[in-house]
Amino acid sequence: MARMQGFRLGIYVFKDAEVVDYAAPFGVFSVAKRFDPELDVFLVAEAMRPVQTQAGLTVLPNYSFADQPDMDAFLIPGGFGTRQELNNGRLHQYIRSLPEQCLLTSVCTGSWIYGRMGLLDGLAATNRKEPDRLEASHLGKTPIDRLAEIAPACQVSRARVVDAGRMVTGGGIASGMELGFHLLRRAGYDEEFIADVARVMEYSKAYEQYQHDIDYFRPALSRARA
Repeated sequence: MARMQGFRLGIYVFKDAEVVDYAAPFGVFSVAKRFDPELDVFLVAEAMRPVQTQAGLTVLPNYSFADQPDMDAFLIPGGFGTRQELNNGRLHQYIRSLPEQCLLTSVCTGSWIYGRMGLLDGLAATNRKEPDRLEASHLGKTPIDRLAEIAPACQVSRARVVDAGRMVTGGGIASGMELGFHLLRRAGYDEEFIADVARVMEYSKAYEQYQHDIDYFRPALSRARA
């Protein structure tokens, strides 16, 4: 794959978004910019005002929906706030307005949004597999099982990253690291470049462990196997 020039990643932030979900891929791109300054990563929110994410960490978005920034990939993190975002019509409208060539990506429960919109129908996707205490009780449900309920026409995968073409989803909270590395891969950067980014982050051993935990799903290939 030829390297894309000036690949831009927009990360959606909203009330009670999980911090690591959006900070990990942002951090990967931040370090990668040391090797290629043309890379860009920024925060997008519904409006240009401070956003309080989980544990009270408040961030300032770079753009609002109305700004319609150019981007090559849009990422929705997970977190407690995704339960409200499931029915956020303004978010859904914004996603549908993005150009077809813009990748739609997520970390953790962020894939619920795409599932609710029907964008995962006939495709594979993943979500967090490890429950917290409430989710593990009789009152809760593991997020990946909840994804299967939200999007019954989706093929749920337990891979750390699922690449289904335009849709790229990451598993649990820390999988935002691997999603960030994979987006560099989708932008055309080779394994040497990505491994060097992981090395600078002192993440090489973890990167080697998860490097191949990617489910490449293509509908045509799926039908051929059936």
